[in-house]
Amino acid sequence: MKLSEIYSFLNSLSPFELQEAWDNSGLIIGDMGAEIEKIYLSLEPTMEVLAGLDEGSLLLTHHPLIFSPLKRLDFSDVTAKALRLAVQKNISIIAMHTNYDKTHLNEYFATQILGFKEIKKDGFLLYVDGDFQFEDLIELIKNRVGLESLNCVEKDGNISRIAIVTGSGASFLSKIDADCLITGDVKYHDAMYAKEQNMALIDVTHYASEAVFVDSINENLKILPIKVIISNSKNPLKNI
Repeated sequence: MKLSEIYSFLNSLSPFELQEAWDNSGLIIGDMGAEIEKIYLSLEPTMEVLAGLDEGSLLLTHHPLIFSPLKRLDFSDVTAKALRLAVQKNISIIAMHTNYDKTHLNEYFATQILGFKEIKKDGFLLYVDGDFQFEDLIELIKNRVGLESLNCVEKDGNISRIAIVTGSGASFLSKIDADCLITGDVKYHDAMYAKEQNMALIDVTHYASEAVFVDSINENLKILPIKVIISNSKNPLKNI
């Protein structure tokens, strides 16, 4: 398939125009006229991932390789190194970040990973209504996500509404209409704010909430007449 055909399909699946103004989703590197024989899927376009790809392939990632404007190509910089390797191997890169969060990833994480059925969407956020005991909710998340422990802020009383946003969503704390937020990258001051508001806050980690991007997008790519391979990046953080 031509890269332009794949790009058009992805744009119809999750329009790139939906991305946030600060984002850099879309074509990162490549020639729209190029013929692509394989699509590889990864959360991150790391050097390790790029090194394992066949030449002339497309790497489809969640996080963009180029996020901030580049003023120079200094090959001691990891982004520049990755760009050089991609060019050397004639690898195209497309990122589906905040546009895919809004259209697919948050819903996939909430329904397919956490197992919630009745959800309501509001941009980045998903809401789940119910009557949840905090301890039961923690055990459910540990089991479904595969984490042995969770950083969290406990709420007094039952939880009647949960907000869910994958990645780093603690900035939504003051905006959500819920008494519990499930997200990643929770900082100390986020936790203090939640505690003062008697709001439950559960950190499922950035990686665990978004690494499932590859499974979600893979389901949608099955209709294309092209080989798709999952080659997901690894979590750089370890619990020791």
